[in-house]
Amino acid sequence: MSSYKLTYFNVTALGEPIRFLLSYLGQEFEDYRLPQDQWPSTKPKTPFGKLPILEIDGKEVHQSTAISRYLGKEAELAGSDNWEALQIDMAVDAFHDLRLAAVGYFFETDPATKEKKREPLLNVTVPFYLSKFDQLAQENNGYLANGKLSWGDIYFIACSSLINHIIEYDMFEQYENLRRLRDNVYSIPQIKNWLETRPKTPF
Repeated sequence: MSSYKLTYFNVTALGEPIRFLLSYLGQEFEDYRLPQDQWPSTKPKTPFGKLPILEIDGKEVHQSTAISRYLGKEAELAGSDNWEALQIDMAVDAFHDLRLAAVGYFFETDPATKEKKREPLLNVTVPFYLSKFDQLAQENNGYLANGKLSWGDIYFIACSSLINHIIEYDMFEQYENLRRLRDNVYSIPQIKNWLETRPKTPF
């Protein structure tokens, strides 16, 4: 049996999809949460100066989406053919467009610039993307692609607490089909157990 060690910060964000998928697989893993004050000395030792990093049998891999896609294949959640895999990838890439817009606002250090970003993000960008994702979930039986559970659904839901933290409201309250998607993922026994036992974090 393979051994796994995830290195990320003490938040959900890009580490959480990996935690969800490892939990889905029933795989025990070391969940190492790097203290923020150790990041400056750790960053130069990482492949591209970023986390998360997953060690699989002592071999380091990086990039949260690539890792999640790999684990999705291991879990047989990557589509039954190339066309289905493409539908999943499109949904995840579209989610990254939303995430990058939200994170760009969240980490903006200039107060005036941040305030300028706030209105278009909250009143245009976020509603546009969430309505599109809600439509996908409506068309796909409560999932984002192919009418069935995929690693893309797990990725989306695992990262949703970060988006909710940034936009300062619960996206699921306003979008019925996204609530259905969330409930479909949260009701998976392995993920339900992870949610009940994971460390409490701000987001």
